[in-house]
Amino acid sequence: MSQDRLSVWAKGISPSPTLAVDAKAKALKAEGKDVCGFGAGEPDFDTPEFIKEACVEALRAGQTKYCPAAGLPALKKALADKYKLDNNLEVDPSQIVVSPGGKYSCYLAILATCSPGDEVVIPAPFWVSYPEMVKLAGATPVIISAGEEADFKITPEQLRAAITPKTKLVILNSPSNPTGTVYTPVEIEALVEVCLSAGVLIMSDEIYEYLLYDGVTHLSPASLSKEAAESTITVGGFSKTFSMTGWRLGTLVAPKAIAAAVGDLQSQTSSNATTFAQFGALAALKQRDEAKAAVAKMLAVFDSRRLKLLNGLNAIKGINCRRAQGAFYLFPSLSGLGISSTDFAARLLEEELVAVVPGVAFGADECMRLSYATSDEVIDKGLERLARFCQQL
Repeated sequence: MSQDRLSVWAKGISPSPTLAVDAKAKALKAEGKDVCGFGAGEPDFDTPEFIKEACVEALRAGQTKYCPAAGLPALKKALADKYKLDNNLEVDPSQIVVSPGGKYSCYLAILATCSPGDEVVIPAPFWVSYPEMVKLAGATPVIISAGEEADFKITPEQLRAAITPKTKLVILNSPSNPTGTVYTPVEIEALVEVCLSAGVLIMSDEIYEYLLYDGVTHLSPASLSKEAAESTITVGGFSKTFSMTGWRLGTLVAPKAIAAAVGDLQSQTSSNATTFAQFGALAALKQRDEAKAAVAKMLAVFDSRRLKLLNGLNAIKGINCRRAQGAFYLFPSLSGLGISSTDFAARLLEEELVAVVPGVAFGADECMRLSYATSDEVIDKGLERLARFCQQL
């Protein structure tokens, strides 16, 4: 079909490179190839049994119909309780919207607040979908780069310099995909202060909020003050914390007017997130002891893999990797190898059957992203192949 039949939105959108890498790796595996995949952004654990059982019970009880577009009332109440207990944030259930995935929650947050001509400030390295979502809203992404020497964190001075009269929204993501960086509470406070003084909104993507290591802590920007809460949209979900990626359940907390607009947008696009899946999410929030035990077990394994992969990468000549403290990614630099991330990833997959995501997809061509949400066996084998490949460069 001719490209001239497509809308400006369809012509301007780029496919997700992370999903593309994962799809290619899976296709090679289907051909019988022994691929070491480090591309997937999802835990390799199963969803905890008690969550699955709650969904099964909901199905058996006939919970298969429409529910309110913004989410089950019981789930929204449980989320309000969660934000009070875990994030020190007072939230009314009317400020909460449950969506079909955290990705959709992010998109609706941007769509509800940004218009053509507006600017959205995005720190780089960034999650691949942020700039595309901004463009789909007709707004303009403004990228601030934070390099490895800055621990991939932007400074208040950088943020202040990037904000213009057209700036409507600043996106913060801590813990970060792709870097695993976690902003300290002091750093979060400084960035929020810049946004408040400039009168711009914040979208805080906290999907990895419970995946933390080395004793670091997570701070929700909205919890800092009443003014911060009135200027912040907090996005989260169940995918990463409870290994529920395929359930497609995202959450959004916002000032009432923004939450209402998000709910209206969702009602005209997707309607409610899957009803019976929401009962599984409700169990994840209500059965706190079981939930904490499941997350702790997963975190212990992730931490062990993180250190194994970190040490292995830093033992390879030409690769330098900082110690990430959140999520389940490492973002090593390839600057010592003299090759672009795109060429590196393509050749690595072709020659050694190791799948990584090139850093250019995240706004950092000198790096690559590896997910350690995979087995120790894959990590060991992948490191061996990676070392061999780098030695030949």
